[in-house]
Amino acid sequence: MSDFDRRSVLKAGLGGAALLAGPGIVPVRAAEWTNTPEPNASIRVLRWKQFIQAEFDKFAEQTKKFSEKTGIKVKLEAESWEDIRPKAAVAANVGAGPDLIIGTLDDPFKFPEKLIDVTDVATYLGAQYGGWYPVAERYGRKGDSWIAIPQGATGGCLNYRISHMKAAGFEQFPKDTDGFLKLCQALKKNNTPAGFALGHATGDANGWCQWALWAFGGKVVNEKNEVVIDSPETIAAIEYVKQLYATFIPGVLSWNDSNNNKAFLNGELSLTLNGISIWTVGKTSPDPKQQEIAKDMDHAPMPIGPVGVATEQQNVLVYYGYKHSKYPKAVKEYIKFMMDKENYDAWEVASNGYVSPPLPAYNNNPVWTSDPKITPYRDCLKRCRDNGYAGDLGYASAAVMGDFVVVDMFAEAASGSATPQEAAKRAAERAKRYYQV
Repeated sequence: MSDFDRRSVLKAGLGGAALLAGPGIVPVRAAEWTNTPEPNASIRVLRWKQFIQAEFDKFAEQTKKFSEKTGIKVKLEAESWEDIRPKAAVAANVGAGPDLIIGTLDDPFKFPEKLIDVTDVATYLGAQYGGWYPVAERYGRKGDSWIAIPQGATGGCLNYRISHMKAAGFEQFPKDTDGFLKLCQALKKNNTPAGFALGHATGDANGWCQWALWAFGGKVVNEKNEVVIDSPETIAAIEYVKQLYATFIPGVLSWNDSNNNKAFLNGELSLTLNGISIWTVGKTSPDPKQQEIAKDMDHAPMPIGPVGVATEQQNVLVYYGYKHSKYPKAVKEYIKFMMDKENYDAWEVASNGYVSPPLPAYNNNPVWTSDPKITPYRDCLKRCRDNGYAGDLGYASAAVMGDFVVVDMFAEAASGSATPQEAAKRAAERAKRYYQV
């Protein structure tokens, strides 16, 4: 997934519908869209709750434009990522509720038989916009069909204070795990600590904990979907995270996805994993202190570990519609409209690049080069592995992620409530409950 090349893009584009030409995308053929929505359609859409108000406002504005253009009524609702997951499962089980959900990761793979086939939408978008990134295709396709359409990822990069990094003895942000640990230790010594969520934070905790596991060669399952997390590589990752944890601000064991944002903008943190929302909120804040923090911020990819390649896990967002909907064609029309480049680009600009794009053609949006602090977020899905690595996405991978098996493993060992060996063994036992059903 982290290995990105021209052949991969062409393959993900469903038949090589586009070619990479320099920094842009040149479609080889025009994609056709032949969907006719049901008359008098009305759909209910449940999406993730915003961290940047301008992002949601633009999304709501685009939704209104869709209704005006098509006559399809849309009821737009928003919930936190943690709340969407159970509501999505209930809707699948009872056959009622939202027509369309914009949720996270591989949740659609828990109930694929309940979902609308959106292969035609994926084919159209892939042909029109240069093919899907391989990891995006992994999150959308099941077998020969697509059950979800990747919206992108609330890209996670390292957010850091430039002046504090330099005061710790670093002119450039370290690119490897050894240098990263030394930076965190120096920040702690200077009373300008780092802080990474180790509670049940869907985006932040899963993001950096999966990165740490993979960076040292650990993984939950192998290519045969056999649970292999109890391994020497995992122990090495746990030992590393224990050293990192010793440099963190107190309280991270109970953090959700908003705690680090607040702590950073309060001046309590110098380094964390987050989307671009901290910088965006700080830059636009009426509070002069938050504005100064934003000026002193920059962003960087996660460091490379002993495995020698990027091992990032990103919070991938996905559209998925239910078969219980009375208006499946209207659902498809809405997805296609919101993903059309003109609309997607305007949304990206409003959100300041909060969502990393799933299709290469979206990379030429000026927002990505409008400020060098934004650019690292553009390529998050190039550096990303899917959370089922190295096995298949499905019920088990989604359940392991949703149950925070990897996060809890690191939290137990880092806090001292279990030894690294005990934590790895417990994680393996929990994972097997899902993979051996």
